[in-house]
Amino acid sequence: MLGWAITFLILGLIAALFGFTGIAGAAIGIAKILFFVFLVIFVVMLLMSFGRGRGPVP
Repeated sequence: MLGWAITFLILGLIAALFGFTGIAGAAIGIAKILFFVFLVIFVVMLLMSFGRGRGPVP
């Protein structure tokens, strides 16, 4: 998901460079949404891994 966010960010920057402001704004908006979704999923998975713990070692 982070890869898609970076892809849309680069697409938005290239579109802005060529003057396509509408496309650039939309692409960067999508990149922001994907980045924050990635961040939330990352934090949830991190907390789940800490809560899981380890069992007794045989």
